[in-house]
Amino acid sequence: MDYLILKGLRFYAHHGVFNQERMVGNTFTVDLKLGGDFTLACQTDTIDNALNYGDVYKTVAEVMAIPSNLLEHVAERICQQLKATYPMIINLEVTVTKTNPPLVGEMESASVVLTR
Repeated sequence: MDYLILKGLRFYAHHGVFNQERMVGNTFTVDLKLGGDFTLACQTDTIDNALNYGDVYKTVAEVMAIPSNLLEHVAERICQQLKATYPMIINLEVTVTKTNPPLVGEMESASVVLTR
């Protein structure tokens, strides 16, 4: 199994269960570990035989633009969309992180990790 790892894709989005989160928004990061057979890309040195980072980013951005209550739901939608759009992806790990979640206490971030 070969892997493409993309870290720190940054988005400003409106996910959360509180009205304030939905109105004001927050900063989110997405980390991806995309597994597949990348032999053809290795042999041909052609972007047509590889996962294009820019295209993957655009796909994730489209999903992030649709508000959800839960990070779990956002991460699942990213998993589904990536697998549907890029048949080369056999398995994947998606981490969605919300920075400075609105809590009573102090917290740097909250993350959800899904593996499919």
